[in-house]
Amino acid sequence: MFPQNRPPAPLQPPPGSSASAAAAAAAAAAAAASGTAQSLKLTYPETLDRIKEEFQFLQTQYHSLKLECEKLATEKTEIQRHYVMYYEMSYGLNIEMHKQTEIAKRLNVICAQLIPFLSQEHQQQVVQAMERAKQVTMGELNASIGQQLQAQHLSQHAAQGLPMAPHPSGLPHPGLALGGSSGLLALSGALGAQLAAKDERAHLEAVAAAAAAAEHHRGKSHVQLDTAAPLPFSHIYWSRAYLLAFSQRPQESREFSNFYNPSLCNSSSIYLLIWLLTRDVLKSPTIILCLSHSLSAYSFHVSADGQMQPVPFPPDALLGPGIPRHARQIHTLSHGEVVCAVTISTSTRHVYTGGKGCVKVWDISQPGSKSPMAQLDCLNRDNYIRSCKLLPDGRTLIVGGEASTLSIWDLATPTPRIKAELTSSAPACYALAISPDNKVCFSCCSDGNIVVWDLHNQTLVRQFQGHTDGASCIDISNDGTKLWTGGLDNTVRCWDLREGRQLQQHDFTSQIFSLGYCPTGEWLAVGMESSNVEVLHVSKPDKYQLHLHESCVLSLKFAYCGKWFVSTGKDNLLNAWRTPYGSSIFQSKESSSVLSCDISPDDQFIVTGSGDKKATVYEVIY
Repeated sequence: MFPQNRPPAPLQPPPGSSASAAAAAAAAAAAAASGTAQSLKLTYPETLDRIKEEFQFLQTQYHSLKLECEKLATEKTEIQRHYVMYYEMSYGLNIEMHKQTEIAKRLNVICAQLIPFLSQEHQQQVVQAMERAKQVTMGELNASIGQQLQAQHLSQHAAQGLPMAPHPSGLPHPGLALGGSSGLLALSGALGAQLAAKDERAHLEAVAAAAAAAEHHRGKSHVQLDTAAPLPFSHIYWSRAYLLAFSQRPQESREFSNFYNPSLCNSSSIYLLIWLLTRDVLKSPTIILCLSHSLSAYSFHVSADGQMQPVPFPPDALLGPGIPRHARQIHTLSHGEVVCAVTISTSTRHVYTGGKGCVKVWDISQPGSKSPMAQLDCLNRDNYIRSCKLLPDGRTLIVGGEASTLSIWDLATPTPRIKAELTSSAPACYALAISPDNKVCFSCCSDGNIVVWDLHNQTLVRQFQGHTDGASCIDISNDGTKLWTGGLDNTVRCWDLREGRQLQQHDFTSQIFSLGYCPTGEWLAVGMESSNVEVLHVSKPDKYQLHLHESCVLSLKFAYCGKWFVSTGKDNLLNAWRTPYGSSIFQSKESSSVLSCDISPDDQFIVTGSGDKKATVYEVIY
């Protein structure tokens, strides 16, 4: 690049310039270099100004991020609101689906019962028409959905007083143009929009009011419950529950459980539940249990036409004399075999437990661990006792089970002994009942017959025939004129004991495992294999259906006051219900299936027998 690899020569002044000019140029260059070095050194004020500018820049970024965070929080709240809304919508659709399924089942049963009365030709036509009706195509479903959407659209515009613009010529309604799953999504969207159209601000104000009231009442020594003032919630139960949920004291927890209404499910309750969870004030197990039950209805009123509606419990559902608060376990009686039958004496001193081949007698008058005071060997050693009944005087015990004989025990002697045996043609007895005058015994037999025994003469008086399968449970009215029996043939029958004939028959879709007749009213409670408990009015088409059990209901007993009853099941539960509408009073969960139960004549004790080879004695707390 350079000749002979030499660097370029230093700049020389142009020819003809003077040496002084060259010196001046060199001095100017030196001065410029010195000025640049001085400009790089900043003073303290300048440094602070630059820091201040950087801080303002960072602060601007912080405010921007803060606004973004607030926006995200708002979106999160909106998403939570939509979640609650869709939960309610899903719950409503689920209830409607079950309702329509039940209606379809009942109509199918009615059709099956009516078809045999038609001629052969008409029977075939009806059967074919029913089969065609079951084949619902997607096009028909979309058309139905479209009609519902159009009707909904019209009703909304009519309610708003706005004219509805017609669709452009040749274009179908949007709901009718949907295909396949889009139609279902559109229906869901329409329902969601309908829910969203409600006054959401009222819901939020309700929750805010509840929170403010709770914070106000938390600092007081006693929670004031003002039921006269109107509240923004849909029901007085929840308004009281909201206040008591914050007290976190045992007595208020009890009062809370008295007022909650599980048959109501509204957005206010769900909003409040979410708020409680976020504020971490749910510390009472009673409150948590009550709130968890409150999100779904379990008691339904069934009208004469089969329509089911959740029951709004009255304010005194769990209050008043004779209504227990809960039950406390006081004794465990280790029988050694599965306990299929229990009974308690009138004096409440002795409990009798029936297992495999024997009945054991227990003294529960004293606290402490228990061992049987006597053992009554009955039937064959390998056969289970299915029922045992004690006469009110406590001197006679009647035992029946998986054998053709009933054993009558004399308990008045120093050593209990069998004083008579009653033999029938049936291979087993499933249940026993004693008449109010203690002169007659009724036994439910495995062949479906109800055998009537004269206890004084130890003779068979008559048999009621009607059940087409085993008669499983029995109860008698307080006046001794009517007998109620349930069977494995899915029927409950009422018998007139004076005339010896059947008066009523109630048909069900499930086997009947237990029943009880209310001592003070005309209500009959029925426990079924389907896990339902149904409470029937014996003279009116009035019925309640209760859904807290998760498996078959194995035993049922009314309190002698008639205001409540208990049921037990294969789901290990002991449930106490309010008569007749079934408000849940208390619930106890055992370690195995609860096969039998009894209530003392003074309504102070409950005895249960279970599959884990023991009986449990509860004290009823009022």
